[in-house]
Amino acid sequence: MSIDTATGREAPAELSSDRVKGIFSAIAKKYERFNAVSSFGAYRAWLAGMMRQAPIGPDADVLDIAGGTGDVTFAVARAKRPRHIQCTDLVDEMLDVARMHCAEGASCGVPVDFEVVDAQDIPYPDASYDAVTMAYGIRNMPERDRALAEMFRVLKPGGSLVCLEFSTPQNRLWRALYHFYLRHLIPFWGGLITGDRDGFVYLARSIRAFPDQQGLARMMEEAGFADVEWKNYTGGIAAVHVARKPEA
Repeated sequence: MSIDTATGREAPAELSSDRVKGIFSAIAKKYERFNAVSSFGAYRAWLAGMMRQAPIGPDADVLDIAGGTGDVTFAVARAKRPRHIQCTDLVDEMLDVARMHCAEGASCGVPVDFEVVDAQDIPYPDASYDAVTMAYGIRNMPERDRALAEMFRVLKPGGSLVCLEFSTPQNRLWRALYHFYLRHLIPFWGGLITGDRDGFVYLARSIRAFPDQQGLARMMEEAGFADVEWKNYTGGIAAVHVARKPEA
């Protein structure tokens, strides 16, 4: 089923895909600054936690989905030193920033290639990657079941999907404060830093409409993944899910 990622309601896929391309192509050069300011630097701790949870070895071929400006790709390169990383994103302007960082040495010598890829239609062979990583990606995809099925397909048996995404705080007061922040301050910071307040109104709405930790785990299981586990960060504002493709 295709949905409007801002509401979770059924809608043509083009509605969300075109909107995401428009937003992220416009803010690509300021996206990293927005992340740092809007999360008060917490995104670095989330990324470090993602690396601690990621079962990626030195011989791994890694596919980074929704790789954007390269945060996850370069974190994997530093922490895991895999054989190769394929960094992909729907928006070439975001990858341009990642390419610039790579040219400056951010990959620490790990071979990295970049390609524009729609995660709902991954152009790589079956069972070609040991790990798939993704941060803040699945939430912006209108055909999430199809995207997860594609990630499952390109993983080798025994390989893992490691997903960092905004989630739902379990504490009622913390959740209320977080939703107030999403509704009012995310658009404020986005407008101040990038000039695109409306784009960040969408991003805040997409976070509120996204399934909680158990809901995302269930989606992964329905795609065929097993041993799905997650860990909350900052009281559940973000969560890292790790899911395995069965050996058989």
